[in-house]
Amino acid sequence: MNNQHVVSLKKAGIFQNQQLILTDVNLEIKKGELVYLIGKTGSGKSSLLKTLYGELPLKTGNGHIAGFDLNTLEEKDIPFLRRRLGIVFQDFNLLMDRNVEDNLLFVLQATGWKDKEKMNIRISEVLQRVGLKTKNLSMPFELSGGEQQRVVIARALLNRPQIILADEPTGNLDPETSDTIILLLLDLCKELETSILLATHDYYMLERFPARIVRCQNGRLMLQEGFEV
Repeated sequence: MNNQHVVSLKKAGIFQNQQLILTDVNLEIKKGELVYLIGKTGSGKSSLLKTLYGELPLKTGNGHIAGFDLNTLEEKDIPFLRRRLGIVFQDFNLLMDRNVEDNLLFVLQATGWKDKEKMNIRISEVLQRVGLKTKNLSMPFELSGGEQQRVVIARALLNRPQIILADEPTGNLDPETSDTIILLLLDLCKELETSILLATHDYYMLERFPARIVRCQNGRLMLQEGFEV
């Protein structure tokens, strides 16, 4: 894989169990690049993302992400792969019984961090990055939807990922809040050179914040030339 490509899929088949969802998938994402993934519900967007973060196996074709070969990926390798990825969902998946800081601490401990001082420093850094440094002791239910999604992005940044995989990250947010989240992600692309693959139904976002677009349609992944709904 080219060192500049964080993601490389060549003639890949994307399966959900035994069902072929997408065929002959070719996709390359460069370091620090934002790519939008669009398509109707059920077109294969989530299955593609799940293949990239190791929840679904890559059965045919070739695939690499963040230095891992998806063809030879074993179950024991998946936690190490996910340390190089940030994953952001529409449903925030925060632990509601603990505060923001403890949500982030849980992830660091689960991914092998041991030094308490280093963990505290890293938590402070990512909360500062997403503009929530003073919310570290807040409970998730005390935060707005936009603030909760910022916590999710902070969580995704903890292990300095090479790429963030975002599945409808603004799906539960109002338009103004959605804009702030996308601007935050664009800032990460630019300043940290973090690549982002962002699945979305929000076509307003595509017009307002242009980037390369790929579309899942009729069992294929196609480069979107220009913008059409």
